[in-house]
Amino acid sequence: MNSWSSSGTLTTLERPVAPENGLISGRKHALDGLRTVAVAMVFLFHTVTELTPGGSIGVDVFFTLSGFVITLLIMKEYQATGRLRLGVFYAKRLARLWPALLAVCTVVVTVGLVFPRSGWGGQEANAIPAAAYVMNLTNFGAFGSSTGGNALSPTWTLAVEEQFYLVWPVLLLVMLRFWKVRTVAWLTAVLAAGFLVSRSLLVSGGAPLARLYNGPDTRADQLLLGCTLALVFASVSHGSRVHSALQAGARWAGPLAGLALVAAVFALKEPGTPSAWFSVFWSAGPTALALLSAVVIGSLVLRPAGPASRILSHPWLANPGRDLSYAAYLWHLPVYLLLIPLVPSLWLRVPLAAALTVLMAWLSFRLVERPLRTWATRKLEPGDGVPQRDARQG
Repeated sequence: MNSWSSSGTLTTLERPVAPENGLISGRKHALDGLRTVAVAMVFLFHTVTELTPGGSIGVDVFFTLSGFVITLLIMKEYQATGRLRLGVFYAKRLARLWPALLAVCTVVVTVGLVFPRSGWGGQEANAIPAAAYVMNLTNFGAFGSSTGGNALSPTWTLAVEEQFYLVWPVLLLVMLRFWKVRTVAWLTAVLAAGFLVSRSLLVSGGAPLARLYNGPDTRADQLLLGCTLALVFASVSHGSRVHSALQAGARWAGPLAGLALVAAVFALKEPGTPSAWFSVFWSAGPTALALLSAVVIGSLVLRPAGPASRILSHPWLANPGRDLSYAAYLWHLPVYLLLIPLVPSLWLRVPLAAALTVLMAWLSFRLVERPLRTWATRKLEPGDGVPQRDARQG
């Protein structure tokens, strides 16, 4: 039997707390490396679009991975303690993500005011929805005229994730109160299918691309598929028959899904004008890309000693993914737009933008993210000292 405590957390009163599942314990270093690859996809999409027309698939990977990781974090605490401290959870998410976002907005707006003709000029109005996590709504005109293509427009993905984070932990805890983890996994998959149907109805109703691309509902199935995968892993015992079957499937499914995503980066151009292909892609495409991403993620977790996991777990990929990928995503487009009028040569501008993006991400991590995260953790978890590695996955 479960109940809500006076502190706003869900606690288990009669059922004993289950030991932590081996499939969800420990940090998944290969997933850090996957983050690095996903950021590189998005960077190439924004800088050499003709070469990588499908590089925006990195966003689909990010959404699926975010749903997986956030559910993994919730289930780790829930299975270890029988509860989730929602206030602490939300405070940690804010401390993890908001400072770096505010730093980007502040620098871009300040430089834009001093040099209004630069690539950062005129960003004052865009900084408000970016910092408030509503850029996705602004992009499709929820507050009036639509925006998009500005230096801060990549923050629309952060908005989608944060809006999801507000709802999902509460919904997950409510479901766990009444059903077993395996049942909750099925219900989450059904919920993802419901959002697929909802998006299909929007497409058939003639919804504009900006609405389909930026909506919190039109991306919910991608996040929920990542959540479903995490719940499946939380319900499977390490070394069980089901675990062995999943590992066997991952041996061939993981590489095939990975190759499909890589091929799509170079071959898939998302349709932007109404057509039969537009209707097919925007109805089922995001779900298909999320399923491929989920297969890759699952394979990396199930086969930590596999070739792909070993490559992605290499410190040259895993460490940037762990520490720099978030800030690199925030900074890559502002840096590139700033360089466009200053460096005419594309093949000089792209590597220079990459180098400056890494530099800004490193400065963000060292001067903004890590100090504030450490301070927040000491306030929220006085006994923990410094932030735990696992808590930095989301």
